[in-house]
Parts: sequence; C-alpha cells; structure tokens
Amino acid sequence: MSDIETLKAEVKKLSTQAVQAKMDLHDLSEELPAQWETIPTVAQKCHEAYARLTEARARLKAAEG
Repeated sequence: MSDIETLKAEVKKLSTQAVQAKMDLHDLSEELPAQWETIPTVAQKCHEAYARLTEARARLKAAEG
C-alpha cells in the first residue's frame, strides 16, 4: 500500500472517530442537565479527535502535492 493510500485510510478512520465524538457531544447536550459533569471530558475527546483528523488531512494534502 502506498503512503498516500495509507494516509487516506488513516483519514477515513479518524473521520469516523471524529464524527462519533461529535455525536457523543451532541447526545450529551440533548440530555442536559443530566451528566453535566462529563461535559469537559466529552468535549476534550471531541476536540482531540478533530485535531488528529485535521493534522492527518494536512499530511495527506502535503503528500498529494
């Protein structure tokens, strides 16, 4: 598998994880005020997922030229 194909697979995987993190945050917001104590943890996981996705997309873009 080429480097670009590997990066594309990584971006796809990270995208799925980021969407799941977004949905977890969305679900939490709909359940408020229940579990309000988990807001920082869930938000941090979402933030980290999108940071990893953004970084991987930048590496893919650089690799594609």
